[in-house]
Amino acid sequence: MGWKNVDTIVEGQLYLGNLHAATSSRSLTERRITHIVSVCSDPIPAELPESGIVHLRIPVEDYDFADLLIWLPTACQFIHQAISGGGIVLVHCHQGLTRSATVVAAYLMYTRRIDATQAMSVVRQAREQVWYTAGLHEQLVLFELCRYQPSPTCPYYVGWRQKVDAHLAAQT
Repeated sequence: MGWKNVDTIVEGQLYLGNLHAATSSRSLTERRITHIVSVCSDPIPAELPESGIVHLRIPVEDYDFADLLIWLPTACQFIHQAISGGGIVLVHCHQGLTRSATVVAAYLMYTRRIDATQAMSVVRQAREQVWYTAGLHEQLVLFELCRYQPSPTCPYYVGWRQKVDAHLAAQT
């Protein structure tokens, strides 16, 4: 069986998909998507105001040590406000396997107060091809340690960021 472009995380409220799902008017219309979180730089039609879709862009690319952690509170609040207001949300990245799955797992952690392992398991049950890198898994654990509010003043975030920066500096 081939991979689907979009999978249901919370029926009628939250979907996880790839770039094709975010650019397919049929896919968006069938699911009545009102809000989209794009965790990539690929342009999508929903960015245009005339689309009628509320859009959040998280400009994090798919590479080791990308800092998705600092964006998680913004994404969780956006998704939570959309769903609380009766909206239906699609979260996507290019393939719908790593970055977008991490955002969805963070949202589940934030709203259900479950740990990273439980959240990743829920997402993987809904979309079996999801793949969490070690770095993204670590960021989800840190998200919980930061009490869902990582910031440049949070000691856990600062320590992680220093470790990442030192590693990147050693590679150059």
